Amino acid sequence: MSTYMAKPANVDRKWYVIDAEGVVLGRLASQVALMLRGKHKPTFTPHVDTGDFIIVVNTDKIVLTGNKLDDKIYYHHTGHPGGLKETKYRDLMATKSEFALKKAVRGMLPKGPLGNKMIKKLKVYAGPEHEHAAQKPEAFEMKK
Repeated sequence: MSTYMAKPANVDRKWYVIDAEGVVLGRLASQVALMLRGKHKPTFTPHVDTGDFIIVVNTDKIVLTGNKLDDKIYYHHTGHPGGLKETKYRDLMATKSEFALKKAVRGMLPKGPLGNKMIKKLKVYAGPEHEHAAQKPEAFEMKK
């Protein structure tokens, strides 16, 4: 008996829409990363992108537990001397909540070309509307 290995041409992809209202950021990111990777399918193969497309709406209503809104800081560097910039997550969630979720999910995916392919299947929107109605996405219920 041989082990099943999925082929990229034979992967069946579905579209799911997740409402992020009232859901904790880390729990949402880990569930989204699992679905983007395809680990929820019996045909999961580590070196093949077997995941589904995920649409996340209402990211502006994501919750962070504890004091993370004030204590957690996002750093980035401009590339110039003395160019280290820092932003508290309270400000980041108020202005770019889509970026905060994408950054959390990206850290949970494989690094390299495979992870780059997977993150492109994530569509994130701050409000309740999205532009992927033609794909007929199924609603995925997150535990709160």
